[in-house]
Amino acid sequence: MKYNEISHFGHPYHTLKSDYTKVPFKCDGCKEVGIGSCYNCNNCNYDLHMHCAIPSPSITHPFYTKCSFEFLASPPGNVARYCNACEKDITGFVYHCMKCGFDLHPCCAKLPMVLDDGEVKLYLSKKVCAPCHRCGRKGRSWSYRSTCKKYNLHVACVKEMLVESWHEIYFGNGGGNSRKLETRIPSLKGTLQTHHRKSRGKVLKCCEVAAFALQFVISAVLGDPTTMIAGVVGSLMSK
Repeated sequence: MKYNEISHFGHPYHTLKSDYTKVPFKCDGCKEVGIGSCYNCNNCNYDLHMHCAIPSPSITHPFYTKCSFEFLASPPGNVARYCNACEKDITGFVYHCMKCGFDLHPCCAKLPMVLDDGEVKLYLSKKVCAPCHRCGRKGRSWSYRSTCKKYNLHVACVKEMLVESWHEIYFGNGGGNSRKLETRIPSLKGTLQTHHRKSRGKVLKCCEVAAFALQFVISAVLGDPTTMIAGVVGSLMSK
């Protein structure tokens, strides 16, 4: 086996090779969207986030100091489960706390506590008092918040924005084999304006920060916080 290949229990037929893609994919492990670094099988179109391809058997998380999360190939029990970070359904790989019953998607469990590009810092918070620039609500899912505490975006809202644009990760064209992928995400401009009606300059400045920061938040949610995906995502704000 080569240095950049692994064997995986979820796909025992072929080895998986490390890869890097600018095209979003659906992870066959956790069933969530991914981009950037991954492991895949070209023969079977099988793709995994890095966190799903090489999971930790168990983890702890600073938001749940009394919990120990165990990696499972499928959600436990016969009831529907949701991720405590993003509030989205758990349908595949999961980190589960047997004691407390909490669940985390692998990528949500590994979200960086700080996103820092050298100029803008965003801190992951379990709950915040400031309204989200996407939905206008305060406490919901985990959020990324700026150092100045004026910019806040729910992890759940980021996923919803992606789902709205990518109704299906891949879809056929006229029944053929060709596939088209929609990579434009909805605009945040209208939402930001509702928070800053009185100052046009404040709107523009906040929009600039939000659009820039959003690139890093989306990359983190998709499993690769080191990926700059401005070109992949397309225009973040309508003109």
